[in-house]
Amino acid sequence: AKGYLLGGICWFAIPFSLATSLGLASTALMLPISSSEAGNGLVPPAVADHLLGEAGSALVLIMLFMAIVSTGSAESIAVSSLVAYDIYREYINPEATGAKILWISRVVIVMFGIFMGLFSIALNAMGLNLGWVYLFMGVVIGSAVIPLWNMMTWSKASGTGAVIAAWSGLVLALIGWLVGAKIQGGSVTVATLGTNEVMLSGNLIAIFSSGIIHYIYSKFIDPQDYDFSTLNENIHLVEQDLSGLGEQQQDRKVLRHAKRWIARRGYLLTFVKIIVWPILSIPAGVFTKPFFAFWVLLSIAWGFG
Repeated sequence: AKGYLLGGICWFAIPFSLATSLGLASTALMLPISSSEAGNGLVPPAVADHLLGEAGSALVLIMLFMAIVSTGSAESIAVSSLVAYDIYREYINPEATGAKILWISRVVIVMFGIFMGLFSIALNAMGLNLGWVYLFMGVVIGSAVIPLWNMMTWSKASGTGAVIAAWSGLVLALIGWLVGAKIQGGSVTVATLGTNEVMLSGNLIAIFSSGIIHYIYSKFIDPQDYDFSTLNENIHLVEQDLSGLGEQQQDRKVLRHAKRWIARRGYLLTFVKIIVWPILSIPAGVFTKPFFAFWVLLSIAWGFG
């Protein structure tokens, strides 16, 4: 539990500390970087190459390779596990052995890797840079966040309502996103769809509309009363293999303590970063020089911390 929380705090240094320091460095050095190049993520290598030469380029390449490998492996394992366990073992072959599930997982990883490679080539050919795709992700997958959270924490949550809310939120988000681009930019193009205000509207609609829909459906249409204490009874291990679980991982008292620990600190950190931090920035309006200096100092301190 502590590892996941600390990992999230450390990861935040990448978009906060790294982006702030390298972005300011590129501006201070007056590097000839266009907006399209910045959107394609070329600011870090440009700054590193300018300051450290070939060594800087090599360091950025290593960092990028490690980030892609770690993220790509996590995504591949997640997709293969969903297909192997939740689809193949659940509906196609309930008696599948560990070796069979492992084979299915490997096939899915290869297929998923080929698909994502071709998909990334298609996105690049369409002229969609990394920043555009990154912000668009929230429009597409944001509607699943609150329904999934409700299903894991709320005993009254409806499974059917979660599916309806996720798809309905996606449709509403796409509509709001397109309408926002038309209103702000006068036309629907890649450029107008990629502005911060339009992307923000699509992301917010996706997250909040799905949450409202799921709550109403679960509260008034299809209320449930799920007993989470029965969850373990419905988890069937492959060949009853417990080799990866020690005594602590099977001790319910230890697990309950870990859940309380991570829940309290997770809620607190979420509240601070999503509510308190933005609210404290509102009075500043357009950042003054001292306030911006404090912001930069905070980002650097977060990175070193």
